[in-house]
Amino acid sequence: MINAFVRLDIFDVGLAALLLLAHGLVSVVYRLGLGRQIVVAGLRMVVQLLLLGLVLQYLFALNAPAWTVLLIIIMVLFAGREATARQKYRFTGLWGFAFGTGAMAAASILVTGFALVTQFRPDPWYDPRFVIPLLGMVLGNSLNGVSLGLMRLGEAAHDMRPAIEARLAVGGTRNQAFAPAMRVAMQNGLAPVLNSMSACGIVFIPGMMTGQILAGIDPLQAVLYQLLLMFLIAGATGLGVWLAVRCGVWRLSDPRHRLRLDRLKAR
Repeated sequence: MINAFVRLDIFDVGLAALLLLAHGLVSVVYRLGLGRQIVVAGLRMVVQLLLLGLVLQYLFALNAPAWTVLLIIIMVLFAGREATARQKYRFTGLWGFAFGTGAMAAASILVTGFALVTQFRPDPWYDPRFVIPLLGMVLGNSLNGVSLGLMRLGEAAHDMRPAIEARLAVGGTRNQAFAPAMRVAMQNGLAPVLNSMSACGIVFIPGMMTGQILAGIDPLQAVLYQLLLMFLIAGATGLGVWLAVRCGVWRLSDPRHRLRLDRLKAR
């Protein structure tokens, strides 16, 4: 197959960046107040990706496990911060950050390790060319699910307070009392990945598959890679949402099976 890889330069990317002006124009015309957020988000994206590119170049050349682990820790911590930054009801203290970060870290590292051992088998096993991109894609997608799950759990616990307390008052356990809230939270957390899986290939072509095809990879091989990635993302998201919601329920109750909404605070 002919290699169709097209090398891009700053001018090409700059032309595409002009499309953000359309966002800004809509914000101004309809007085959405999003102009500053659009600019800040665009600048953050550019700076973060450029820094990531430089860091990855260094890591790939160095190929040292200690530096790979350090980058993984930084990625997980930033993901934890993003997962809890926009919650309507936050856990008091650092509990929300701990739940989100711990759930994403456990799920993403476990699933990425599974893929490295069973499918990719890099030599050495800590090769950053495999570890960092895989973990980044799995972590980034599980972040959405965990964030939505925790957000919906807090809202459901607040809105369903009378029903939860009624179940607890008649002798129900915390798991029985929180069952409806847990169900709603996990449904919301899993919704994005389920929507992506349902529409993948018909409504949209995923980014990884598009990039491989543009780089000249055989389309069927690109499909296999994308299927593998989607299964990994779904597995990590499901595990991460379940862990985060279970930890949230534990925090919103106590050993005497009482509702503890005092451990939540509104933004």
